[in-house]
Amino acid sequence: MGTSNYSFLSKFRRHVNSSMVLIFFTVLALICANISGVKEWYFSLWQHPVGLSIGEFNFFSHNGHPLTLGQLINDFLMAIFFLSVGLEIKREIRVGELSSMDKALLPIIGACGGMLVPVIVFYLICPSDSMMQRGLAIPMATDIAFSLGVLSVFKSRVPIGLKIFLAALAVADDLGGIIVIALFYSSDINLLYIGLAALCVAVMVLGNIFKIRTRYFYMTIGLVLWYMMLNSGIHATIAGVIVAFCVPATLKKGTGHYLERIRNNVNKFPVIDVDDTNNTIVWTNEQIHTLKSIESAADKMISPLQELEDSLQHMINYFVIPLFAFANAGIDLSLMSLGSLFSGVGLSVMLGLVIGKFVGVFSFSWLAVRLKIVSLPANTTWKAFASVCVVCGIGFTVSMFIADLSYSGMGAEGLALLSQAKLGVLCGSVVSAVAGCYLLNKTLPEA
Repeated sequence: MGTSNYSFLSKFRRHVNSSMVLIFFTVLALICANISGVKEWYFSLWQHPVGLSIGEFNFFSHNGHPLTLGQLINDFLMAIFFLSVGLEIKREIRVGELSSMDKALLPIIGACGGMLVPVIVFYLICPSDSMMQRGLAIPMATDIAFSLGVLSVFKSRVPIGLKIFLAALAVADDLGGIIVIALFYSSDINLLYIGLAALCVAVMVLGNIFKIRTRYFYMTIGLVLWYMMLNSGIHATIAGVIVAFCVPATLKKGTGHYLERIRNNVNKFPVIDVDDTNNTIVWTNEQIHTLKSIESAADKMISPLQELEDSLQHMINYFVIPLFAFANAGIDLSLMSLGSLFSGVGLSVMLGLVIGKFVGVFSFSWLAVRLKIVSLPANTTWKAFASVCVVCGIGFTVSMFIADLSYSGMGAEGLALLSQAKLGVLCGSVVSAVAGCYLLNKTLPEA
């Protein structure tokens, strides 16, 4: 198996593990939001103000008002999530499944259909009310952790090409979601803070030019950038993506330089019988210095982008996203009728995910293959490919996030629409997951 496939399988297993954690906290949120005596605590928890103050200055504040715990999660912690997403997108563009036109074209074409058609479905089904229509972009996203989690059920029965297609499509979807957030969820633009944010970006660009390769430089400037973006009117999470694209993916002196340094230093040590387990050498100070030089060279062979992405993985998978799910997936079902899912925003989101994502991804991909622009992934059939397109309707993290951006802060009516949208996301994702599992079991070859 090639190095790129090994790297993908490692990432695949990571997303599968995180999907299990995500399911647990989603269910926990729903339980807390519907148990009398607990739900009052649950909903009030996210309204507590938070602060990180130095004198009169509060870092976690917007226009002079402290952020609530819920806003801290959605504005600050999700900026870290989008930093991770941005790093993954940049890596995939440079060396991964989006690094060449041959690799990237089918997932990108599928992602375009998977973003466009759900928006059309939402628009056609949702009543032509300006407030309701704010949620047009909610069913656009495919959740990479949940969708790859579904494929993991079938293990080796799923061709590697289909797994890579779904992962690359979800990454392209995330990029589309980021662009939508930047363009359509900004308001009350403050030119002073925009200018200061631009200055932060300029400093990071200069850091690249002058070959500054420590991740702490970019993270420090990134924190300042986040505060400027928070108060600029552009959604603060976009700061995470900007920082990701400014973090260098190259080394200061090139891989060959550090490899040669490691080889030269290793050759300074004597040849030792590997079978002699009782032979313990006490190193000289000079040899210890040489070992540290090898360690330093090995560390410098990892680019800041890869180092930062790796260091964020556990924080994102086991803290940020589970906490986001726990804070946002809680829906008080006692306040909703069954009709909430069969009309308005709830129905529009659910059908956008279940029907819109499948029709968009499959039709755009089918047309591109028929026109011989691209070809199907190796060792797969149209039936198996269509089953994976159904799985693309699993939307969670970004869909929930866009739902919050669409309807929060708009009074009682906005809160009702937000609950309907969240219910639509949950139900649409469950239907897509169950239907996808059934169809994959029918269409994939036997193990």
